[in-house]
Amino acid sequence: MSQSHDALLSTAQARAALNQRVKVLLVESLGLEIQPALIGDDQPLFGRGLELDSLDTLEIVVMFEEHLGVTISDDDRAAFGSVNKLVDFVVEALGEIPRMEALA
Repeated sequence: MSQSHDALLSTAQARAALNQRVKVLLVESLGLEIQPALIGDDQPLFGRGLELDSLDTLEIVVMFEEHLGVTISDDDRAAFGSVNKLVDFVVEALGEIPRMEALA
């Protein structure tokens, strides 16, 4: 395999691990009664999606500061659209995909 292919694969794996970590954090922090693996990467977090509410938004803000070192402000509401949007926000804020241990 070429070096660029390996780099792409590594990036994709890091992104998948971060998505999984965010799902686990959402389930644990919000006490959701769903398996993290059942949350779609593009599933809406509010409304018909996971049906989160404004109190959950505060929990997510605290969770991201505590576990990922990222602050989400009122101006960053678009980040709450889905797991992918939250992860995009983290990657943009940190300037890289943080390495996460793969979680089951």
